[in-house]
Amino acid sequence: MNFVVIFGPLAVGKMTVGQELEKITDLKLFHNHMTIEVILPYFDMKSPSFKKLVTEFRIKMFEEVAKSDLDGLIFTYVWKLDSSNDTYFINTIVNIFERAQATVCYVELEASAEERLKRNISPNRLRYKPSKIDFDASEKELLETDREHILNSYVGEFRNKNHLKINNTELNAERVAEIIKERFGL
Repeated sequence: MNFVVIFGPLAVGKMTVGQELEKITDLKLFHNHMTIEVILPYFDMKSPSFKKLVTEFRIKMFEEVAKSDLDGLIFTYVWKLDSSNDTYFINTIVNIFERAQATVCYVELEASAEERLKRNISPNRLRYKPSKIDFDASEKELLETDREHILNSYVGEFRNKNHLKINNTELNAERVAEIIKERFGL
């Protein structure tokens, strides 16, 4: 089994790359908004109930997948690398898969802010992430998150990890998925 964590800043293309990777492998995609959009109509994103429900649902999903006969899972996440909570969450889910003898692959995407602002309003993004339809709020969140957090790693930060960092500013999602498949033998 393979567990592929695709992370990077908002609107970098994590879900779209995940969709393309799912098409060319036997892995299933579980993008982060699959849980966000279900809970958001009931609880505000900053509320304790929202965070608790999203996290618990994800953990249960990972536990079930890890003990299943699936070939693996692709998960997308905006990992604030300077957040101990985010790092704890990633370590928790990685441990679930490592205990099941899965191969964990870290895929980090980075792209210019200008490109991400364009992607932020793409039809595919809005189709699967209706909470992003308020363009002003979505753009503000993207820029604030960039300012307030570390969203891409420093050179050597993922030493001894099965890690691939791709600048996809100029690459389409299909090509990025091919690079990931080739690099990790998926």
